[in-house]
Amino acid sequence: MRPSGALATATLLLLIQLLCFKPVHAEESGTVIPAESRPCVDCHAFEFMQRALQDLKKTAFNLDSRTESLVLRAERRALCDCMPASSLR
Repeated sequence: MRPSGALATATLLLLIQLLCFKPVHAEESGTVIPAESRPCVDCHAFEFMQRALQDLKKTAFNLDSRTESLVLRAERRALCDCMPASSLR
């Protein structure tokens, strides 16, 4: 997976979430919550992007470790293919 593709996916998810957000008007909800006590949209977006970044870092680490083990396995296989079996004992 390319990092730019993962970032594009995270950005797309954020845009979809923001577009689907329907604001609730104070007269519809019945109560007014002061602006100081409610989180802003930017805070929610920041938290969402922070969680997405943590997930991407975890995925990148897992892919990196998996790639490393596959490369080592391929190198071992290539080494065994070019050396006679009698010299490996």
